Amino acid sequence: MVDIVIQLLPHILAALLYGALGFHFWNTRWREHEGQSIAAPMQAWERIAIAAALLIQAFGLYSALFTDAGMRFSFSFALSLMMWLAVLIYWLESFMARMEGMQPMVLPLAAMCAALPVIFPQVHLVANASATGFKLHFLAAMLAYSLLTLSALHAIFMGFTENALHKRLMKRSLASLPPLLTMESLLFRMLLLGFVLLTLTVGSGVLFSEALFGRPMSLDHKTLFAFASWGIFATLLVGRHAWGWRGKRALRWTLAGFSLLILAYVGSRFVAEVILGRV
Repeated sequence: MVDIVIQLLPHILAALLYGALGFHFWNTRWREHEGQSIAAPMQAWERIAIAAALLIQAFGLYSALFTDAGMRFSFSFALSLMMWLAVLIYWLESFMARMEGMQPMVLPLAAMCAALPVIFPQVHLVANASATGFKLHFLAAMLAYSLLTLSALHAIFMGFTENALHKRLMKRSLASLPPLLTMESLLFRMLLLGFVLLTLTVGSGVLFSEALFGRPMSLDHKTLFAFASWGIFATLLVGRHAWGWRGKRALRWTLAGFSLLILAYVGSRFVAEVILGRV
């Protein structure tokens, strides 16, 4: 019992810290109150606090995923790792652009995902996890999922910001966000990089399935969702380059691709592990 508590403690601490920071950024950057001023840039102690939460969560994830028995994984660890990478990307981006207005959304989501391994502790051992090719495939997949998750969050923020601008509702939360053009530029940079990594993930899975997973590729629902997601993101990037797609159209295509990508792995693992009780 004590060992289990010790294993879960980093996830609990990270979730609490993310939650507290999310409330702090909402209170100082979004909350409307008298005597307010324009939201201040991110402070050094805020960056340090986010870095501390990232380190605590990273320790918990590494200890849980890599054990003497081999590599373990589950849908809860997938979501937790994806949001960890998303927060890390926001944290790094904050050194180059004002990102404090984005934190009230991403940090609460990170808190919920950090707590998932505590709520759903079921894991399964991953076959062929010691192979270098599998590790590269896994890293590309997690980076792709994280970047495309962050792209979906960005697209939602862009839709929210654009709608508020049209209605002339310039509240404090909007004033603390990066300019819309900056957000759009960052969105398509992340989409492009995420698409390249997703292409590597899908391509390596198709071409080297037997070497990576110990079995030939099969056209199951996971594979079909991954292909459909890849096709949607490819169409969006071509549409952006050829016809200048942006705004609500980019939002719809980004969320559609992201939804299918989540279903490709996280959804299938959730059904198998939680609903069907398979590990």
